[in-house]
Amino acid sequence: MLRMSSVALLALVAALTGCASLNTVDSDVSTYSQWPAERKPTTYAFERLPSQQARPQEQGELEAMARPALATAGFTEVADAKAADVTVQVGARITRTDHPVYDDPFWWRGGLYYSRWGRPFWGPSFSMTYDSPRYDREVALLIRDRQSNQALYEARATDDGLTVGGPQLLAALFLAAMKDFPHSGVNPRRVSVQLPPK
Repeated sequence: MLRMSSVALLALVAALTGCASLNTVDSDVSTYSQWPAERKPTTYAFERLPSQQARPQEQGELEAMARPALATAGFTEVADAKAADVTVQVGARITRTDHPVYDDPFWWRGGLYYSRWGRPFWGPSFSMTYDSPRYDREVALLIRDRQSNQALYEARATDDGLTVGGPQLLAALFLAAMKDFPHSGVNPRRVSVQLPPK
């Protein structure tokens, strides 16, 4: 009976560990900090580049994904940019890379074949194969002192996979980018975070 309970317990631990790993996002993070040691995170307002102002809805959605990461680092958003201690610019990109068979210099791999008369011969194989596309995902965040406009903290987080991802994944990348705030470190470095709730 004790043996069966131990097996069941091990199975439960393995299942929970598996579930936790499915909710973990591993990304490569690079940070560059000029944040003064005595300065505490206080208030911020988002700043938009002209190209971002041209797409307000899309940029608003991206800023919503970055808010939890900024809150976790100790920042509070204010509506009036003139009242903010710092301004924050955020950006993201997702790049699809296809790997058609023609990218492989040996795409017409050879093989041993038999003719209809039963004689073996070596010849090219023209069977077409296609690898799944890969998606490179990256978020970037820049914090500036509002009064002096000095860049104080820059962070980037990247990962890749077989899907585009989505808002939850980009939010996790922002969390990874801000995880070590206000410190820098070895660039790039591997950072693991949990997917935020939907």
